[in-house]
Amino acid sequence: MKKFQKHFVGKGKQVEGLQIIKVTVNMDDLNDLSYEFNGETYATFEVAKMKTADQFGREFTVYVSRKEEVADEPETEKETKPGTKMKRPAKKVKESIDEVADLPF
Repeated sequence: MKKFQKHFVGKGKQVEGLQIIKVTVNMDDLNDLSYEFNGETYATFEVAKMKTADQFGREFTVYVSRKEEVADEPETEKETKPGTKMKRPAKKVKESIDEVADLPF
């Protein structure tokens, strides 16, 4: 099965007082993830805000997202998305009216 895999290539920090993110990228990693189009070499990457800053105050991460073949995971309890309800197994239907209630007539 193919899934998107993130390959982290760098980190960044917002420039104080501006709407600019300054990133530092490892060129060896980025070159390995580049591609060619119409005779030119390109690298497409994404910049995302991290939940918490790292020890150097960098608040952004840089990664290349690629669709790659991955091994199928063994089926265990499936995770649900936050806010969704898990389905309950259907209740067993009573087979006869005698099992439902003790009727006086």
